[in-house]
Amino acid sequence: MRSISLFFRSVAKSLFLVSSLSIGIHAYAQNNTDANAAAGQATSGSAAAGAPVVAAATAGDAGAGGAIFKQKCTSCHAIDRAVVGPALKGISERRDREWLTKWIKNSQALIASGDPEAVKLFNEYNKLVMTPFPELSDDDISNILAFIDAEANKPAEAAGGAGTAEGGAEGGSEQGVSDWMLGGIIVLVLVALFVILVLNRVIKTLERLLLQKQGVVVEEVESESTAVRFRRLAKNKKFVGFAVLLLVIFLGSVGWKAMWETGVHQGYQPEQPIKYSHELHAGTLKIDCQYCHFGAYKSKNASIPSANVCMNCHNYVTASDKYNGETSPEIAKIYKALDYDPQSKTYGDNPKPIQWIRIHNLPDLAYFNHSQHVTVAGIKCQECHGPIQGMKEVYQYAPLTMKWCINCHKTKDVNYKGNAYYDKIVAVHDQLKKGVQVTPAILGGIECGKCHY
Repeated sequence: MRSISLFFRSVAKSLFLVSSLSIGIHAYAQNNTDANAAAGQATSGSAAAGAPVVAAATAGDAGAGGAIFKQKCTSCHAIDRAVVGPALKGISERRDREWLTKWIKNSQALIASGDPEAVKLFNEYNKLVMTPFPELSDDDISNILAFIDAEANKPAEAAGGAGTAEGGAEGGSEQGVSDWMLGGIIVLVLVALFVILVLNRVIKTLERLLLQKQGVVVEEVESESTAVRFRRLAKNKKFVGFAVLLLVIFLGSVGWKAMWETGVHQGYQPEQPIKYSHELHAGTLKIDCQYCHFGAYKSKNASIPSANVCMNCHNYVTASDKYNGETSPEIAKIYKALDYDPQSKTYGDNPKPIQWIRIHNLPDLAYFNHSQHVTVAGIKCQECHGPIQGMKEVYQYAPLTMKWCINCHKTKDVNYKGNAYYDKIVAVHDQLKKGVQVTPAILGGIECGKCHY
């Protein structure tokens, strides 16, 4: 019997080691999943909204296709869910390969030719224009299709980590799976410990019966109170050490997660003083982002539009047809802020600013220039702000972490051809190739803004 007891003790130790390794491996895998999700958002390309981009294919280099897909397609498409465009899983069953190639290279040309499928798809997605990709060769498209095919055939868990969902929904989906897995491991450990305790009690009972059978008098031990048992257990160094180790692991995991997510506000969606719908203005009415955020193309800040920009339209547009002849309550808030009388169309002397709540907020140590990204790099607003044209209420789409930005800078192509911003840099590289001396002045080192910022 003593050997049986020792056996179960060894099982308990092994169970503890296996459980610890399982939890550690799971936490490591979850961190990699989160990192891949952030990387997928960072490498979102310049595909426009509104149409299926690729189809599954059996031939091609999936690895090369994945790089192209992340660069050009992920801003509007994902494998297993709709973003701006539809989900791409199973697209090969819905579209012909030759048709897809034409659509990817120039969807507008296909629509202009009167192709019924192209026209139907264009109208179905609110006539949002997909960016043409004439630079992609047939081999490039084959590689993209192979990548889509490979991703679509992955298990649900793997596919779930490849895409990026909108805002907080993304984190919630993956985190839900993670919590269930971790909870299952914890329940398994607790059940195993309970079984071990029951078996130990059974062993003690069998030992007592065996001794009684051999004629050995076994003294009955009075049942101990809970306090006595707890004090005796507290004197057990192995148990105390095990409990301390579990506590350290738990607190370390909670602390690490809290520190890792400090300052990350992905999914943040505050309630604004006026319920401005980007879905209506940018989506349905197709108002260009820079009509309101006019600073994005020429300055560091995109700028918050002043109320008089709203009045360019709402001086006449009151949405009264939806409110029994009365001005929309949200438009009335603009009038109140401007101290504007819609009847006499005059402004009073007591205007008040609209107190918008900032959503995207970088730390002071980070410098971000909108004009450099919008005008120089030609990056679309959706690559950082997500499908803004479909948001009734804006939320923070991207994590905006340093890792997210760095990954984008590592994978994004620099389009310097015909771009005056890079002309001087290209000229300097040509001089270096010829062995000509390059001074800081040539690199713009005597510009005022270099020192007087």
